[in-house]
Amino acid sequence: MAETTNRVPPSVLTQLHALYSSLSGKEQQIADYILDHAGDVIHQSITELADLCQCADSTVFRLCRRLGYRGYQAFKIALASEVTHPKQTIYQEINLEDDDLGTIADNIFTANIETLRETRQIIDREMLMNVVSCLEHARRIEFYGSGGSAAIAQDAYHKFIRTGIPCIHHSDSHFQVMSASLLSTGDVAIGISHSGSNQDILEALRVAKEAGAKTIGITSYGKSPLVRLADMCLFTTSRETVFRADALSSRLAQLSLIDLLYVAVSLRRQDQTIRSIQHIREAISLKRL
Repeated sequence: MAETTNRVPPSVLTQLHALYSSLSGKEQQIADYILDHAGDVIHQSITELADLCQCADSTVFRLCRRLGYRGYQAFKIALASEVTHPKQTIYQEINLEDDDLGTIADNIFTANIETLRETRQIIDREMLMNVVSCLEHARRIEFYGSGGSAAIAQDAYHKFIRTGIPCIHHSDSHFQVMSASLLSTGDVAIGISHSGSNQDILEALRVAKEAGAKTIGITSYGKSPLVRLADMCLFTTSRETVFRADALSSRLAQLSLIDLLYVAVSLRRQDQTIRSIQHIREAISLKRL
């Protein structure tokens, strides 16, 4: 069952309009560009936006903070979900009476392709490198997910067990906090929550952080409690369709992001990963006729 939340993310463009009169001249210049070119901004780096607005990167960053975001990346995630959500021609309503299966297939696959493409575009490469480095040197990795995100946490465990790094996943909220309380310096806890406001995941990461572990969040909302709590965050985008909430759509992007982390860590730990994969294959072979 997909994770749900009653939180409605505030409109980025509405916030810009509301704060416009209180902004400095340069900040108003940035706001004007964002309001007129929101669809372009989600694909631009902070430096590109600053150059277009003839201002410093710090001015763009300051505007993002005034809007309540942790930084430019978090701001861009929120803007992307607003600009692309939900009325796009490729996500036209599916009419089971009039549309043939070919049309339905085109809509579904196009929606999934766009979700993956947009997630790839918003990846913060510096943050990604920091996360990969953290995982590479982790003494132990724990994955936490609830509802629809529980399947993502299990998939992450299924992949990362091959790296040779001790790891586990928990979907039960009691097991999550119990295990998190036993972590310490050198360990890593990853919380997966589409909304970024799942109380169980937030509590587990809080406990892990207090125990001394590094905490990583994977979410679709840049302005969420998970982003404020976690030491590092990676983001996915999602598109809502007639028959699928955005939480369901985000799962493909989350799976791909987990796959990216696994491959990146494995490349840095090639010898250990190859040995582990060989041992796993030998063990699995005993299960086959």
